Amino acid sequence: MGGMHAWMWGVTYPEFMDALVPLACMPVEVAGRNWMTRRLLIDTIRNDPEWNGGYYDKQPRSLQAALVNFSIATSGGNRALYRAAPTREKADQFLKQRLADARKVDANDVLYLYESSRDYNPAPKLESIKAALLAINSADDERNPPELGIIEREIKRVKRGGTY
Repeated sequence: MGGMHAWMWGVTYPEFMDALVPLACMPVEVAGRNWMTRRLLIDTIRNDPEWNGGYYDKQPRSLQAALVNFSIATSGGNRALYRAAPTREKADQFLKQRLADARKVDANDVLYLYESSRDYNPAPKLESIKAALLAINSADDERNPPELGIIEREIKRVKRGGTY
């Protein structure tokens, strides 16, 4: 079990597992750039007249642009994106290709996915985690940037916790 689910299962059902490995997430509420980019994605879809309160016949046009924007802002890493698009022309081609790629996603599913993190916050109960826990985040994670020092601070509250 990885990600946000591992932290939440650990604090909600501390007797149910022996080990947890949360990947690419923090043991605190979703905030900062992570929440801001999610909120912009959510609002872009909800404010599109074609979304029609969730009762649409075809996917809202804003969906693809919102997903590409979110992806570029939160995934891939600065170095990888620069290698993929080291000139303005290549960056424009990269965007054109990503925007043209037809994604088979549903706007309401996207909203459900990103809005579901609105009440994520295992922080108040981290001491209740009984399982061995290894938190793994990457150095180039835009959503959970290591320079915030959150993992290092909060993992100390988990009796059998460690980081990699």
